[in-house]
Amino acid sequence: MNNIKNEVDVMNNQPIGFLDSGVGGLTVVREALKQLPNETVYYVGDTARCPYGPRPVDQIKEFTWDMVRFLLKQDVKMIVIACNTATAVALEEIKEALDIPVVGVIVPGSRAALRETRNGRIGIIGTVGTINSEEYTKEIKRKSLDVDVLGLSCPKFVPIVESHEYQSDIAKKVVNETLSHFNASNIDTLVMGCTHYPLLKPFIKEAVGEQVKLIDSGAETVTEVSVLLDYYDISASPNSDKKEHRFFTTGSVRNFETISSDWLPIQDISVEHVDITDIGD
Repeated sequence: MNNIKNEVDVMNNQPIGFLDSGVGGLTVVREALKQLPNETVYYVGDTARCPYGPRPVDQIKEFTWDMVRFLLKQDVKMIVIACNTATAVALEEIKEALDIPVVGVIVPGSRAALRETRNGRIGIIGTVGTINSEEYTKEIKRKSLDVDVLGLSCPKFVPIVESHEYQSDIAKKVVNETLSHFNASNIDTLVMGCTHYPLLKPFIKEAVGEQVKLIDSGAETVTEVSVLLDYYDISASPNSDKKEHRFFTTGSVRNFETISSDWLPIQDISVEHVDITDIGD
């Protein structure tokens, strides 16, 4: 009996793996650190090949699998695809292939949008890949046909965040110009369908107005992660020997450290540069 308990404890103490095309998934990690303080986070951002949004579907799948295989080598107990583009393209395939829980960001974000809308007019902003996939629209319509969904791709948003310009006047101008698309739309809810976008939230809120409820799909996803940890009985206990959070990037360590230090409540964040293109099966 003690051996079984020890095996369960070891499993529960394994880290949760988060992946994203770049730094955007840190907005999900921030919420995870708040909601799941006993859990250990391992995060990989493929900043060297970001953005994923404009890329072909097969390439997005290939890159996402590179990150998944890297996290599996780190012995994670769950994978959170903290990237809307990767979720739209690769989630189902990865879920079917792995024997650990895999969570994406689209279903939780869609559920929250339906919960918050009052007039049934929902806006979705995302990368070209996410918007073209229409996964948000499909998911929302699957739950309610009495809703109008307006999608808008925002290809300039991710590069602004990745270049650490998300608090600049340039960012404000780009956000205002892009989101003017919604001026006459009468939406009352807007899904930030890319985990980079919460870093632009003040400008997004100003552009669409206080009357529009913003949905952070990443934050909603962490609530679902919490439920699944309990369902599979793999939550880390308060008494467990917690490991250090680890952050990996395929691109610039300095840029990643700067943004993560701004965004996460962790002192002395250590970021490691990794090559994920030759991990193997």
